[in-house]
Amino acid sequence: MIAAKSRVDTWLGRFTMYRLILWVLGVLVVYSMILNMLGWLTFGLPEMLVHLLLCLGVTYGSNRLLAVVFRVRPHTESSLITALLLYFLFWPAFGLTDMAGVALACVLASVSKYALAFRGRHIFNPAAAGAFITGLTGLNIATWWAATPAMLWLLVPGVLLVLYRTRKLLMATVFLVVASGIITLELLNRSMTFGQALWQTLAQRPLLFFVGFMLSEPLTLPPRRWQQLALAAVVGVVFAVPYNFGFVANSPELALLLGNLIAFFLGQRGGVELTFKESRVLTPGSTEFRFEPARPVRFAAGQFMELNLPHSRSDGRGRRRIFSITSAPGAPEVTFGVGTAEPLSSAKKALLALRPGETVSATAVGGDFLLPHDAGKPVLLMAAGIGITPFLSQLAADGTARDTVVLYLAKSRDELAWVEQLEASGATVIARLADGSTPPEFMRDAGTSRIDAARLKELVPDIADREVFVSGSPASVDSLRSAARGAGARRVHVDSFAGY
Repeated sequence: MIAAKSRVDTWLGRFTMYRLILWVLGVLVVYSMILNMLGWLTFGLPEMLVHLLLCLGVTYGSNRLLAVVFRVRPHTESSLITALLLYFLFWPAFGLTDMAGVALACVLASVSKYALAFRGRHIFNPAAAGAFITGLTGLNIATWWAATPAMLWLLVPGVLLVLYRTRKLLMATVFLVVASGIITLELLNRSMTFGQALWQTLAQRPLLFFVGFMLSEPLTLPPRRWQQLALAAVVGVVFAVPYNFGFVANSPELALLLGNLIAFFLGQRGGVELTFKESRVLTPGSTEFRFEPARPVRFAAGQFMELNLPHSRSDGRGRRRIFSITSAPGAPEVTFGVGTAEPLSSAKKALLALRPGETVSATAVGGDFLLPHDAGKPVLLMAAGIGITPFLSQLAADGTARDTVVLYLAKSRDELAWVEQLEASGATVIARLADGSTPPEFMRDAGTSRIDAARLKELVPDIADREVFVSGSPASVDSLRSAARGAGARRVHVDSFAGY
């Protein structure tokens, strides 16, 4: 199971969040047209094709135009995703008013990314904003027709794939339990059986599409997991409880916009401009990058930051990349440790090509990979390769106040990064070097044996008394987490941000 999960994680890691969602939505578009030809949908294939072209053309075109006006580089994948979401939100039809409403929603969705934004970060989900404002005009109203029983055959696996990739399965579960519970109770009061009520809730209401492609968007979520879970519950209530205040009534898009607004006030509001200072090679396969923020960055030791690295000829990995912060909270500069071994993605090449004085934008800060608040709680930090990065911020912030053991796995002594900082931290550092080379004197040598449960118990006999934190590649994290649990660890935390 561990090996299978690692293979799945490695395969999914090749896709950015944007690219995966774009592919899944594209497959669902094709599937919807096949269903229509088979008679399961009754729109008419010409209407669906024109509707698709209208959504893609207007959204893409308006986004490109607005990018020129605001002097920024447009994010093509983001605009295409917005277009495909609107394709599933509005009913395909040839009516002039209907088509005008769809076109308006597409334009408004693009406008919301720039006009309804704060310091370079859009506040609201663009598709929801466009659909909601268009509904107020009376030109058209979102029907969320993706909530069709026949669509479930591919919608369910597509949603599960996206939620697994973005690590939002728990958040989605909270939303679904709350929203479906309220809707099912309402339908039971209408004399439906429990089976009928639950089927109508999940198959004929847009809960799955809503949570899979819109509520789970990382850019419009708060940074901490407990905040995301609370937000999912609140949005679930607003989504499911019927209300009507005259010009505003219950709708999925309004529930999402309210959730977006709450999330905005919970996290780092707006992007932060970072001025590049310098980089230095740490090991043959890693580099440290130093930036000076235009304003203070709020983060906790162990969290990550998303950098927007616009560049031409993208290799498909995207221009937004997530990196663990290695500097301590409150430091005047923000530093990142990045794996720079070949082959390099186009985004990392753009990062390496930065010159002092050039700027990049940090668009989000988040993560729950945080040490216990109680400084008296002993911890074990297990890092594989570049996975050492989040621990550097934590060691710098904690100083010598905590009983800390660091288990550092690397290919060789040359691949041990931040050796001086590790020594200065006062932590007990154990190194396992795959080539059998000797680590620095202050580190304990773990030899070359595989780190399984028995070996880990030998190296850290009191592991059961420590909270364990694991960081590294998906395969390394899965293996070390299994070893820690087998060795008696009661609580194991993993550094598992989704990436873009």
